[in-house]
Amino acid sequence: MIDTARLILRPPVAADRAALHAMWADPLMMADLGPVKTAADSDEAIARHDGYRAAGLGFWVLERRADAAMIGFCGFKPGGEQTPIEGELEAGWTVARPHWRQGYAEEAMRAALTWAWANRPEPRAVAITAARNAKSRALMARLGMAHCPERDFDHFRFAAGDPLRATVVYAIGRPA
Repeated sequence: MIDTARLILRPPVAADRAALHAMWADPLMMADLGPVKTAADSDEAIARHDGYRAAGLGFWVLERRADAAMIGFCGFKPGGEQTPIEGELEAGWTVARPHWRQGYAEEAMRAALTWAWANRPEPRAVAITAARNAKSRALMARLGMAHCPERDFDHFRFAAGDPLRATVVYAIGRPA
């Protein structure tokens, strides 16, 4: 677990499933991330991240301290196969729409990066998003990540012509 002023980052438990599914089933929330998830898709995503835990990775639930509400999901996973970040330490986050613009994603990811530098050997962390996802790109910049335009790519998971296909890569090096 990771504690911040307002959040507890912890592995998901069965009781989080409904809140995670609701977040990933929200079309506005997923507009710059990909298609909405069904309940089965959500369960698959949770299981996939649980599978990363053996390697010391996986996303955590963002639990708000004030009321124990599950408001998001963030952490690290191996960079996707068949992408320019394959095998790298990939950071990611989502925050449920009712909790946007309150600084939760930045607070969580600052704590997650601190954890990574203390617990992981990688020389840097990377993050990807759709080129049009201005909110995530702005957060990447606030976190100190730099755009790596030479590594941008068309994500194979999106069809040609899909506005989410153009993918940008950002990176942050391990602090000295």
